Amino acid sequence: MSHDRSTVEAVVQHYFDGLYEGDADKLGAIFHPSADLRWVEKGELKVLTVPNWMGWVRKRPSAKSEGKPREDFIVTIDRSDESTAFIKVRCQLPPRYFTDYLVAMKLKDGWQIVSKSYRYDLRE
Repeated sequence: MSHDRSTVEAVVQHYFDGLYEGDADKLGAIFHPSADLRWVEKGELKVLTVPNWMGWVRKRPSAKSEGKPREDFIVTIDRSDESTAFIKVRCQLPPRYFTDYLVAMKLKDGWQIVSKSYRYDLRE
């Protein structure tokens, strides 16, 4: 079954732009308000709500403003139907280099990210 990728890719590009620019409003527009971020730290599951994450984004300097290099790309998009997508991406906010797993759903107002799980490496 073939599904149009362009609308999902547009959401992911918005995500990449928002991350690099440190634009909480841009990120907030594509994340569902009930979404959360999950990662493992020292063997423990950590969970951060999107509103709390937006607060962090607003407080930290953006990679763009610091002149840091930008590299982000889609690894894969897995579509099971017209309204669900599992997206694996790689991006960086040096010194952190991320692999993100995003779940996006097509809601009445369009595509939104409803879940984000990630891991990262620290590099000099």
